[in-house]
Amino acid sequence: MKTLVVSAHPDPASLTNALRRAAVDQLESDGHEVRVTDLYAEGWKSAIDRADFPILPDAARLRVPAASSAAFLTGTLTDDVTTEQAKLLWADALILAFPLWWFSMPAILKGWIDRVYAYGFAYGVGEHSETRWGDRYGEGTLAGKRAMLVVTAGGWETHYGPRGINGPIDDLLFPIQHGVLFYPGYAVLPPFVVYRADSMSESGSAATAESLRARMRALFSTDPIPFRRQNGGAYAIPSMELRPDLVPHLTGFAAHLDTALPGTADTP
Repeated sequence: MKTLVVSAHPDPASLTNALRRAAVDQLESDGHEVRVTDLYAEGWKSAIDRADFPILPDAARLRVPAASSAAFLTGTLTDDVTTEQAKLLWADALILAFPLWWFSMPAILKGWIDRVYAYGFAYGVGEHSETRWGDRYGEGTLAGKRAMLVVTAGGWETHYGPRGINGPIDDLLFPIQHGVLFYPGYAVLPPFVVYRADSMSESGSAATAESLRARMRALFSTDPIPFRRQNGGAYAIPSMELRPDLVPHLTGFAAHLDTALPGTADTP
């Protein structure tokens, strides 16, 4: 199988990059093909701007979705973007490795998403009708592939627990896992999260790397997070609201999992 690992940490000696190397080593040892995009090492351009759309007339306003669509359809996206898109199409699995900065991914990784996820490639895909609202949330260009986050956090695990001051880690990662990964079709695996990363001992780092290696050995067999598919019947179209008869006791992120109660599934 083929895996793309995208990492985002400026220090080559960081725990993030050490974990990336451990993941790559394990995958290759198991016979998988691996490609790596190290965003800082490659000097990735983060900001999306007019330079991303060479055919956009100088006098035209920059409306990013429209410009992105035109560039994708005409094959005029910049070479760095098309190179990364080709990697995504090549890979059976995507791993994003990054430190949790201000409750999200580093800006350079967000910029990779902004630029690589072009209109017509990762969004704006499929028909919009009375029964479908595009190919997204479980469908789309990247459907049939797997994705997983490897995240390092400075805080304690309890800080990110159900009653932790920082908020539950599953909620903090929901916009990335559900919005960035599930949206274009990926089956999203449970994340690998490391806490107290800045104070980890050498022995702790070694044990963490070994735990990640175990996750890599199960990369293509682990059950994904059971997000509800948009066009699977759980959502009203075009309002895109969850049907009122499904988990009426739940709102927010948890309502978009199709295991409303432990051990039960309610997807129609």
